This record gives sequence, C-alpha cells and structure tokens, in this order.
Amino acid sequence: QVQLVESGGGLVQAGGSLRLSCAASGSIFSINAMGWYRQAPGRQRDLVAVDIASGGTIDYADSVKGRFTISRDNAKNTVYLQMNNLKPEDTAVYYCAAVEVVTTDGGEADYWGQGTQVTVST
Repeated sequence: QVQLVESGGGLVQAGGSLRLSCAASGSIFSINAMGWYRQAPGRQRDLVAVDIASGGTIDYADSVKGRFTISRDNAKNTVYLQMNNLKPEDTAVYYCAAVEVVTTDGGEADYWGQGTQVTVST
C-alpha cells in the first residue's frame, strides 16, 4: 500500500509564500510522475504543476508560471511546491498526486494525497 502525506498549507496574505511538501511511502519501486492539483469550492480539480520522470518534463498551469516552482527528491519520494507571490485566486485545497507508481510486488497504480488547504487573504 502506498500513502501520500502532504504538509505546508495554511493562511497567508496576498504576496506571501508557502511551501507544500508531499512524501510518498510504502512498498515503492518507482514513481513516474509527481505533481500538484488544486480544487477551489464549486470548481473542478485542475493541474497546477507536474514533474514527469520519463521524458524529464516539468509543466505548469499558465496561471502559476513564474510564481510556483515544483521540485522533487527521488531518493525520498517527495515532491515540493514552492509558491511565491500568492494571490487570493490561489485559494484552494491542494492535492498531491503520484502517477504510475510501481510497487515492489509488480503492481502499478496512481495515488492521491488527502489534500491541504491554502488560503490567501487580501
């Protein structure tokens, strides 16, 4: 069984910064992609940033380019999201995702974290 545990959310004023962390644990052999999604009330869950190992690709939503940075520590199966110059429209629940996780028994699946609230005040 694989679990994703997120941390780092909270309340911040507009223009401030937060750093989210997500650690994957369990019988993990490899993880192809790790990334962050967010969901505001009444809206769909949207991709924020993703780091894809196969192809060495990093991609961001247009709304966060230049403000957010995703990084990954493969040795720790951990992904981070540094969020700078936060805006009220960044307020949402942020979810970590691990895609194409291969476990030591040969299984493969995708996993989600429980979500962490980010609130940006004016």
